[in-house]
Parts: sequence; C-alpha cells; structure tokens
Amino acid sequence: MPPLFARLRRKKIDIPYCTAVVPAAGSSTRMGEDKILLPLGDQPVLVRTLLALEACPLIQEIVVVTREDLIVPVSQLCRDYGLGKVHQIVVGGATRTLSVLAGIREASRETGLIAIHDGARPFVTQEVLEAAIRKAAECGAAAPAVPVTDTIKRARDGVVEETLDRETLFAVQTPQVFEAALIQAALQKAAEEGLSLTDDCAAVERLGMSVALTPGDPSNLKLTTPEDLDLGLGILQGRGELL
Repeated sequence: MPPLFARLRRKKIDIPYCTAVVPAAGSSTRMGEDKILLPLGDQPVLVRTLLALEACPLIQEIVVVTREDLIVPVSQLCRDYGLGKVHQIVVGGATRTLSVLAGIREASRETGLIAIHDGARPFVTQEVLEAAIRKAAECGAAAPAVPVTDTIKRARDGVVEETLDRETLFAVQTPQVFEAALIQAALQKAAEEGLSLTDDCAAVERLGMSVALTPGDPSNLKLTTPEDLDLGLGILQGRGELL
C-alpha cells in the first residue's frame, strides 16, 4: 500500500446509516447515446453499478439522480432487477453539484453518511466500497484513489512548465463518502458560488476540511468513451462474470 494512503484502523467503529447517491443524469456525446443504459455483457451499465451498491452491507439505501426523460426506464430497470435498496429516483440539476444536492435532499432523515458514486462506474468492488465508508465513519470524509503511474507535466500553450512529482499524485475514484451534514453544506456553498466542480471532494476541501484516501482499484474505471466499454468487457471476462 502506498505510504500516503490513509490506513484503516483496527478498532471497531460504528457505521452510521449510509445512503448512496448515484449521479446518472448526464448523457455522453462520446458514447453516442446514454451510457448508463448501454449493455455491458448481459446487464446495462447502471444496473451493474446499482447491484454492486445493493450488495454492500454498509449501504442502507440508494438514491439515483437522473434526467427527467430517464425516470421511467431507470425505474423499470430497478424493478426488473429487484433493486430493493433504491429508495428514490429523482431528477437532477443543470450541473453535477446540483444533481448530487438533489439526491442528498431525498436521503432518509436518519442518514449519517452519504456515499456518492458515479452511475457509470460499474466495476467498484466491495473492498473499495467498504474501505471508503469505514474511513469516512472514522474521520468524516474519504475517497478511494490509485497512484498515478504516468509522468504528469504542467504545460501552458503547448510548452512544458513543470514536471510534477508523481509520488504525491493520486487519481481519485468514487465512492466519495462524507458525513451527511458536511457534504450538503459544502455542495450548497459551491452551488451558491456558481462553482463547476468535477468531484465532490473539492467542495469539502474548499471548506478547509481534509479528505482521507483509501485504496482504490485500477479496474474501478468510469465509462466515458466507446473504448472504455471494450475495457469493461475485458474486466468482466477477467472476473469470470461475462456470460
């Protein structure tokens, strides 16, 4: 395990009621159609994502955030696949931040932790899920990450300005897990300031709060391009899940 990863303590920690919020509101122009509904093996992408969350014993309920025109097909998929933890399916906002906020507002009142997980990230393992949730229960904010293996350079106008130390660089994945009150306040502030954030940790970081990193998984990729679907089929085949 890389030395900068936060390590899980051995002591027993009570896990609060955890609601998973799944942003699945955006279409993908690169995919040519709605990527969350695309087939991946014998199941749609979103179904594989939700089944992984459904199987996690530390997640009590799921809120899916999608577009208005997808409410009916997503609802039908949840019924067809017996996704009993799906508590609500709601319409998202104009941005990721507003969409996640819409999902958080539908969480049950007893929710103590919010786990935000991309709808197009169907290969998350139970180990990645549980590690992030347990760490967030301990310190308030956590996300899985993997060390960057490529050399990263900062450039301006096509000219290299700096080579960054990759020993300090991590690619952050989801689920990103937070105390419910913390992430709601952080995202609300970001929305009021009109900020466009690419992940939810950034909103918490802007409040001066620390986010612990837990071990991610290279296979926990987000499906963004048609090539990603081919990679995804390879992952399923390697896991013996491709019929």
